[in-house]
Amino acid sequence: MRIAIDTDRCIGAGQCALTAPGVFTQDDDGFSALLPGREDGAGDPLVREAARACPVQAIAVTDDQ
Repeated sequence: MRIAIDTDRCIGAGQCALTAPGVFTQDDDGFSALLPGREDGAGDPLVREAARACPVQAIAVTDDQ
C-alpha cells in the first residue's frame, strides 16, 4: 500500500490523525503527515477510512503491485 498526502490541498482538519493515529499525525503547522516508518500504512485497516474521512480528499491510497 502507498499513501500520498497532497500538502497543497490539506487544510489541517485532522480527520486522518483521529481515524488512524497509528499512521497519521499533524505537523507543527497542523497539516497531515505520516508517522516515520508508516509510509506503507503498516497494515492498519483504518488507513482507507482515514482517506475517505478527509474533507478535501488530500489523501490517496493505492495498492502496490
